[in-house]
Amino acid sequence: MSYRFHCAATGEHYDNVNFYENRLPGLGADYLAEFETVMAHICTEPNFYPTIGVPDIHKAGLKCFPFHIIYRAGQAQIDVLAVAHQRRRPACWVGRLLK
Repeated sequence: MSYRFHCAATGEHYDNVNFYENRLPGLGADYLAEFETVMAHICTEPNFYPTIGVPDIHKAGLKCFPFHIIYRAGQAQIDVLAVAHQRRRPACWVGRLLK
């Protein structure tokens, strides 16, 4: 199964990579590697992670970085709605459900 980003989630994801890479060279790559590991698991077992409120919306946490991947599991692909910080604006993705 493949995945695609909501347009706002793309920006969040790349902002995170840039933030960590500017903070310490190589840290952005570490963030990216952990993100890809979690996404690979989501793509193979989309219902492994808990649902949050709405039946088809799931939340998967990164282990070393304070972010959740908020996604919707479809029949053919995963829609990444947000890469949300766990404490800063954790529900920023709610308005993206209608789009």
